[in-house]
Amino acid sequence: MILIIIKQEVDCCNFWTFTAWCNSHLRKAGTQIENIEEDFRDGLKLMLLLEVISGERLAKPERGKMRVHKISNVNKALNFIASKGVKLVSIGAEEIVDGNAKMTLGMIWTIILRFAIQDISVEETSAKEGLLLWCQRKTAPYKNVNIQNFHISWKDGLGFCALIHRHRPELIDYGKLRKDDPMTNLNTAFDVAEKYLDIPKMLDAEDIVGTARPDEKAIMTYVSSFYHAFSGAQKAETAANRICKVLAVNQENEQLMEDYEKLASDLLEWIRRTIPWLENRVPENTMQAMQQKLEDFRDYRRLHKPPKVQEKCQLEINFNTLQTKLRLSNRPAFMPSEGKMVSDISNAWGSLEGAEKGYEEWLLNEIRRLERLDHLAEKFRQKAAIHEAWTNGKEEMLQRKDYETASLSDIKALLKKHEAFESDLAAHQDRVEQIAAIAQELNELEYYDSPSVNARCQQICDQWDSLGVLTQKRSEALQRTEKLLETIDQLYLEFAKRAAPFNNWMEGAMEDLQDTFIVHTIEEIQGLSTAHEQFKATLPEADKERQAILGIHNEIAKIVQTYHVNMAGTNPYTTINPQEINAKWDKVRQLVPQRDQALIEEHARQQNNERLRRQFANQANVIGPWIQTKMEEIGRISIEMHGTLEDQLTHLRQYEKSIVNYKPKIDQLEGDHQLIQEALIFDNKHTNYTMEHIRVGWEQLLTTIARTINEIENQILTRDAKGISQEQMNEFRASFNHFDRKRTGMMDAEDFRACLISMGYNMGEAEFARIMSIVDPNRLGLITFQAFIDFMSRETADTDTADQVMASFKVLAGDKNYILADELRRELPPDQAEYCIARMTPYTGPDAVPGALDYMSFSTALYGESDL
Repeated sequence: MILIIIKQEVDCCNFWTFTAWCNSHLRKAGTQIENIEEDFRDGLKLMLLLEVISGERLAKPERGKMRVHKISNVNKALNFIASKGVKLVSIGAEEIVDGNAKMTLGMIWTIILRFAIQDISVEETSAKEGLLLWCQRKTAPYKNVNIQNFHISWKDGLGFCALIHRHRPELIDYGKLRKDDPMTNLNTAFDVAEKYLDIPKMLDAEDIVGTARPDEKAIMTYVSSFYHAFSGAQKAETAANRICKVLAVNQENEQLMEDYEKLASDLLEWIRRTIPWLENRVPENTMQAMQQKLEDFRDYRRLHKPPKVQEKCQLEINFNTLQTKLRLSNRPAFMPSEGKMVSDISNAWGSLEGAEKGYEEWLLNEIRRLERLDHLAEKFRQKAAIHEAWTNGKEEMLQRKDYETASLSDIKALLKKHEAFESDLAAHQDRVEQIAAIAQELNELEYYDSPSVNARCQQICDQWDSLGVLTQKRSEALQRTEKLLETIDQLYLEFAKRAAPFNNWMEGAMEDLQDTFIVHTIEEIQGLSTAHEQFKATLPEADKERQAILGIHNEIAKIVQTYHVNMAGTNPYTTINPQEINAKWDKVRQLVPQRDQALIEEHARQQNNERLRRQFANQANVIGPWIQTKMEEIGRISIEMHGTLEDQLTHLRQYEKSIVNYKPKIDQLEGDHQLIQEALIFDNKHTNYTMEHIRVGWEQLLTTIARTINEIENQILTRDAKGISQEQMNEFRASFNHFDRKRTGMMDAEDFRACLISMGYNMGEAEFARIMSIVDPNRLGLITFQAFIDFMSRETADTDTADQVMASFKVLAGDKNYILADELRRELPPDQAEYCIARMTPYTGPDAVPGALDYMSFSTALYGESDL
């Protein structure tokens, strides 16, 4: 109801404006008034004015000339105004009959408000505010026009000209108007409105320009005439606004779909390019090359993969947001191109991580293999060199025919020497077997230089076989000759027999002392140190044996000197001499402290490795449980959230920030892990956490908090779009949590059925199956909270439908079954008009004309086949 109280300022209303307004309606009935104070006193023209502007018949007027007849007619008019919801205060029939100007003008202003202004409605605002908003919208594109009120905003006349030009641009050349010439502008607008729009002059240009603050009611009265004159255009604008709104939503959704497709394609392409690199298992021949591969892999983990993890997370968030917007705008769900579903991305990502894990394991195994190969190859070369040095000249010695011309003593000497050689040959059998075993292991480990190793090993084996055959032949020859020769030098023989094994022991000792070693733990190096100490404990006994052997040689020299034996000066039974024994003994004594130093250095290296293990374990044993705890806390937060959704979102973002602030500790652990790998440490007994566990847990933690925040954002979108109050949202959450008995953040089908029954749903199996197809389209048997909210708000949603859009197009088309491109370009913004023209099919109905477009099928297509 409109409450009208006449105040003193009504006396200042523009008589001419109200008179002109009344005459604009009375002339439809073939009459008019000259004096607004006098011509309404008998009530007859007042009743006629109300009949014209309302389109209704009033009670039959009194035709008498008496005061009582006039009061009766005016009361009939006032009663009719009151019946339209207007409560008149301080206005009586007597004041009108008596010609009270203030009351008469107040009554006319009341009629203008009720019948010309009250019904104006623009975007949920009405009356004065609606009229002002309409003026602002219509004049917004025009420069130098800023409508903020109904007085000074109209003084320069540009506002009136802009309204006319907006609806009838052919009537005014707006570009020639000047803001500094208000008289011309006002008179132009008033003349054009009277001549072409049938709007009489209600204002005087001189009064408006010469008044500091033009009369607001006069301006409103005159502007309302423009509004009603252009009401048909207003309907078209409303229809255009509805179409623009629908098209804007559709364009935004299409852009989101294109963005999703591009991001998915880029991510899948990166995965497709990366997996073959991770699956490449072609080994390198050198440790340096494999170390470079490991460093490249670290760069991939540290630099290349983290941005892709963020892209994958953002892709899932964009997909969920898009689906939510499509549901809220009553559009069909978005179905990505084949192979680009979120599940396809997840499967491809799983393949990537599987290949990544396998590649890392392969790298470490290859490094271990190459380390082992280098050790074995060096050991092979050392043993082969020692053996080849020993066999050098042995074949020539065994093939000599010196026994044919030797004396008996020489023969006996040659026989004893040969026996010593056979002993030496047997002692070297172990080394030959070791060389063959090492070569076999190198072949099994696929050593890159296996052909040269095999060739050298084969040469050693062939030579060894040849030595065996030659040794047997010479032995047989000497034994045949032994029957003829009986003299033998026992001392040389004893020297040879004792010197040979002692020499072999020294060679073995030198070989062991120079042997390279590889260990991975302190226990292993301690074992080597213990064995070395045991070896050093045997040195005194070995020195005694050396002294004894040298004593034999000294005794031989003494006998030769004593008995003047004609000797060549060398032992005929062996090539070993005291100088060689002393030289090798000195070499052994020299190698012992070198071995001590090597063991000490290795022990220090293993202690440093143990420190690195403990340093990594101390941090990993804290970070691993921390990540698990945060995952559990996020799970509880997503189920037991309190406060408004905005409070929950703020809390989650603060929680996310605290998690991100933990990143430096992860980076510090990565640094310790790199030190461990650079030290070639492959196991750690102090922790069950590996860097891979920490990385996967960290990535899952970041993804989980991002998904939880996205769910709350989608709930806010749903709440705002569906008009759900906070209390309703809390009730939905309480019901959901109550029936989420497993506390997983999702309800199974039976829990969901029980929840619906508790909320008053009475449904059979077919109805429940229909509801399940809505809330669980993927048929997983689980209902998320977001799906639950969508279902609860679906029935009451206030969304645009295909029928509404179709009706809007029909308004723009002037009730035709088709629409023309020019009509679209005139009523819609350029980009949206071209959007429609590009997608509308030609109209083929019986009333089709050239260029006709089918807006009906286009409206249906906007909402998918479900609206058909």
